[in-house]
Amino acid sequence: MRAALEVGLVLVLFALYKFGRAMVADQVSQAMRHAEVVRTLQASLWLPSEAAIQASVHVESLMRAANVYYTVVHFPLMVAFLVWGFLRRNPGEYRWARNLVVIQTGAALAIHVFFPLAPPRMFPEWGFVDTMERYGPSPYEGVSGDVANQFAAMPSLHVGWAVLIAYVVARTGPRWLAWLAGCHAALTAMIVVITANHWWLDGVIGVALLLVAAAVLPRPPTAKREVAQRREASATRDDVAA
Repeated sequence: MRAALEVGLVLVLFALYKFGRAMVADQVSQAMRHAEVVRTLQASLWLPSEAAIQASVHVESLMRAANVYYTVVHFPLMVAFLVWGFLRRNPGEYRWARNLVVIQTGAALAIHVFFPLAPPRMFPEWGFVDTMERYGPSPYEGVSGDVANQFAAMPSLHVGWAVLIAYVVARTGPRWLAWLAGCHAALTAMIVVITANHWWLDGVIGVALLLVAAAVLPRPPTAKREVAQRREASATRDDVAA
């Protein structure tokens, strides 16, 4: 029953994503204008040029590998993360992590609707190369293209989810797995830039939403603390019985 409820929650989020995609499908000019705003803001903040970084590492084999990672790893890893939490962590830790995902993703979907944003790869005039169109693979073609929202650059759920996984695993998982999750987060942040799928601020907002979610959700007790609390509760019951 619990598993069915969790699957149902994922399906609801997926339905909301499709709804948001339908709402912004025809807002091309607005998404392009928003990109100009973001680019100007980033320049005023002295953030490095994504186009310059992409050009400095533009090797076909690297770009193909980055495209594969961007396309293949993102969603399946989140599913694996939730399944791992459901099966291997205690219920309190799992619910905390699941609720972080729900709040972060729900807020991101709202921003996608109210602030459609074109990604850098749509602006060759600014020096960007659409590596997915040039080299493949692309999540915006075929069956996946019917679902993907190309104007959902802000915030980056690729970065947001990757950092969320690293944060949760660092707190509740084994050290070796936390190290891998941290590497995934760093690699994802680099890949979204060199493939021109996201602006710097997209990743920043994705992480900011995680910080908000973490601030409003009480942290579950650690395993040691939970054992101590159970022992305390048991001792209290014994004292009352005596």
